[in-house]
Amino acid sequence: MTFEPVLSLHDFENLQALDTCSVSNAIETLNVRLRNEGFIAGSVHCQFPHLPPMLGYAVTGRIRTSSAPMTGRCYYDRIDWWKYVASIPAPRVMVLQDCDPKPGIGALVGEIHAAIGLALGCVGFVTNGAARDLPAVEARGFHVFAGNVAVSHAYAHIVEMAEPVELGGLKILPGDLIHGDRHGVHTIPRSIAAEVPAAAARLLRREQELIEFCRSSHFSLSGLSDLLRKASGAQTDHRHLLEEGTE
Repeated sequence: MTFEPVLSLHDFENLQALDTCSVSNAIETLNVRLRNEGFIAGSVHCQFPHLPPMLGYAVTGRIRTSSAPMTGRCYYDRIDWWKYVASIPAPRVMVLQDCDPKPGIGALVGEIHAAIGLALGCVGFVTNGAARDLPAVEARGFHVFAGNVAVSHAYAHIVEMAEPVELGGLKILPGDLIHGDRHGVHTIPRSIAAEVPAAAARLLRREQELIEFCRSSHFSLSGLSDLLRKASGAQTDHRHLLEEGTE
């Protein structure tokens, strides 16, 4: 199975420049999913919060670390996995669900996996399990979002690939657009991805107007009420336009 990139290079770069909170707010105004959906809740933590936002297409798999694999010799000796990684458009994000009853006993991804991943156009790694070799991985600018860190690989090995996975309540399909930073990780729906930067810019203008008013000597509760009502009305009008455009 092959996947085509969702975005042009121009749209991708505009989206990549945004933090996850701004993108999440923009997605809410585009009315394509419920507000309690689309993000990983609780089980994944950003290991390198100073890095710029991560954006890429998901390369999915499932791993186990608590028991030895039935076949295979080395935790990174899976050329079929790397061939699959290369089949997804770049930039790529490795998304691995640890299926053990207690995820994170050992870590599949560390310095070696990060080095190979970078060579194949990967920009980061997301797992409910563990990661290791953090200083070396951080020095390469490779994003890591993990449930915990681990000393050992233990018996880390891939058990499935190219299938949907679920992390923290979020179902992620191969080729999904994955966005992450210090606030967490979410997916950006393919259908509206190109619209998100403009929607985010509109929201940022309204937010800046509100912040400036709160800092001004003219602040009042009546004025605040007017601004909030104006912002709410603008958002509603935009949703109506979107709904009319799909009829």
